[in-house]
Amino acid sequence: MSKSATKTAAAFRTERVTKVYGSGPSAVHALRGVDLELPSGELVVLLGASGSGKSTLLNILGGVDQASDGTVHFFDDDLTAMSDAQLTRYRRRHVGFVFQFYNLMPSLTARENVELVTEIADDPLDPSEALALVGLQERIDHFPAQLSGGEQQRVAIARAIAKRPTVLFCDEPIGALDSATGRAVLRVLQDVNRNLQTTVLIVTHAAATAAMADRVVHFSDGRIREIVVNEAKKSAEEIEW
Repeated sequence: MSKSATKTAAAFRTERVTKVYGSGPSAVHALRGVDLELPSGELVVLLGASGSGKSTLLNILGGVDQASDGTVHFFDDDLTAMSDAQLTRYRRRHVGFVFQFYNLMPSLTARENVELVTEIADDPLDPSEALALVGLQERIDHFPAQLSGGEQQRVAIARAIAKRPTVLFCDEPIGALDSATGRAVLRVLQDVNRNLQTTVLIVTHAAATAAMADRVVHFSDGRIREIVVNEAKKSAEEIEW
């Protein structure tokens, strides 16, 4: 898939995707026949309670887990037919991840944490440019212990976007932050979506974040309960929770 794929194309298309952990009476059905199409270039919120299946789907779309059944397409590529080596290339070329906990290397500066990705990417941003995009141009030589929680999360976002990913997956990115800091992080994600044309998927249980999305996918018990397309979106600064 070319990184120049049009915004109107479907970035992801799933058909009858299931995920079962274990077997027999103790089997856990994390996903139960998920059909979903997500257009490229959107900011999408996957919303639901803990255990509803949203993070499982995120991991399957991100190529770090495999469906038990069904198919998953990334543009024209069938992720479910890929080998481990092909999935590794997919993740390296197209995918950025941001998690609830920042996973920064404590002995490295902000710049050096971002360089971990730029050294293996095909066409990366300069680390200082990536950090400037998240508003940390004055903090590039600081270590994680010298940064607030919100600043550390922004370093994690800079690291994820430095390789110019086609899609950015964010699993509870504001879960460890207070509301004011969380809004600042959500603002960065909106900016990444708008300015870099990166498709952004945010997994969260914070219902208020739905107002900033192009599309909201509501999960319950491993199924999609509802999909809502927002005609008018709020800015991150307007979100309250």
